[in-house]
Amino acid sequence: MLYCDWYQRDSLLVTKEAFSSDLQHSYTAMSSFGITQKDALFFLPPYEWYNDSISIWTSQSGVQLINFTSGTLSNADYTTPDMKNYRSSDTIYQSITKYEQSHGLNGFILLLHIGTDAKRTDKMYHRLGELVDYLKQKQYRLVRVDELLK
Repeated sequence: MLYCDWYQRDSLLVTKEAFSSDLQHSYTAMSSFGITQKDALFFLPPYEWYNDSISIWTSQSGVQLINFTSGTLSNADYTTPDMKNYRSSDTIYQSITKYEQSHGLNGFILLLHIGTDAKRTDKMYHRLGELVDYLKQKQYRLVRVDELLK
């Protein structure tokens, strides 16, 4: 569910009640895997798109809104070859390593999608092991978001 307009970000597409219901449905779905709200206090909005109202409502729900760190194309692994903004896994991988070499990635939140459209046969997650090996070689320590944001 998209919470705010793509072009007028200050325009909400949901009410506070609809947002709260959507968030609760997420926790209900996670509960079938034994995950409670206490276990999942961070929230990445759908499509990584939000505004100040969503941020406030998230906080009022006792959850911390997070997002990926911009600068790489890690989040573009959802794109498919028929899209104008398509990025291949090689392009994504190179954007991460190039950014790391010029700026570093300490404290960075890379977003990679575990499920992508079947039309994307070039799955970035197949290169995850290679990326982890690269980052470990560069002395990075991979941590969960809750540990990163302590």
